[in-house]
Amino acid sequence: MTAAQPRAPRAPHLRWKKVMALKGASLTLPFFLGFALFTVTPMVMALKESLYRKQSSGLGFGDKTVEFVGLDNFVQGFEDAKFWAGMGRVALFAAISIPLIQLAGVGLALLLDAASQRLADRFRLPLLVPYMIPGIVATLIWIYLYSPAVGPLTPFFDLIGVHADFYSGSMIWISIGNLIAWSSIGFNMLIVYSALRAVPPEIYDSARIDGASEWRIAWSIKVPLVRRSLVLTTVLSIIGTLQIFSDPMLFRSMTPETVTRDFTPIMGIYDWAFSQGEFNYAAALSIILALVVGTASALFYRLTNKAPTS
Repeated sequence: MTAAQPRAPRAPHLRWKKVMALKGASLTLPFFLGFALFTVTPMVMALKESLYRKQSSGLGFGDKTVEFVGLDNFVQGFEDAKFWAGMGRVALFAAISIPLIQLAGVGLALLLDAASQRLADRFRLPLLVPYMIPGIVATLIWIYLYSPAVGPLTPFFDLIGVHADFYSGSMIWISIGNLIAWSSIGFNMLIVYSALRAVPPEIYDSARIDGASEWRIAWSIKVPLVRRSLVLTTVLSIIGTLQIFSDPMLFRSMTPETVTRDFTPIMGIYDWAFSQGEFNYAAALSIILALVVGTASALFYRLTNKAPTS
């Protein structure tokens, strides 16, 4: 029998790579802790609360007790006409506003990319300023601008013979959409512009040598190359728009007859939870809304984020 061969010592570079991998993974620990604490835990708690309901004993005059009702809250949520009417309103609003905002963001990004670096640097930050303003502050600013009493927009339109009631039922979504576009176009522009700057300029030079115009280069080369960035910003817009809350909630203070308490799904959930005290039913509605938002985002991502076929 031959003596057992001694085990070869592990290469130093393998140990170094393992240590570096652990260090890199440790940088994600704060994110996962925050995600588990502020996202996963509330979802689990909401799911638990959605399975219960406060019931009154006797003829309804006794103290309310919390009882397990299973999926009854979800059945009620799927049959709630007002909740789904609000969902339909925001879905229609998203179908119109998101493409327009994306188109404006891509257009500004293409203009900045076509301009000189010095000129692009001058306009990039001012275009991003609206996005950096907190949403509540931005809404208050536009509520003041829309005000027929003190705002400057109504007198301006009156001068040109146009009566603009920004709080009317026919214009309320236009008013909200203008506010959202003003706040989000700069962010979308910056994401797309960063993707355009990462494209090697040799690709554009080759197209110009082949006789392609700037418009042809923008449409056939630049836009397809930033497709993943467009998918990202669109998915974020879908998630944000279907969960719109603060903007219409503040507009409600100016026009409660137009912006009702269940104008959007989130507003309806808020009303059930904090005005009517039905936290269990509100939890069920929030889970239904999360499923709708997740499904819509996943479908859009699946349909658009496909590798181009040759």
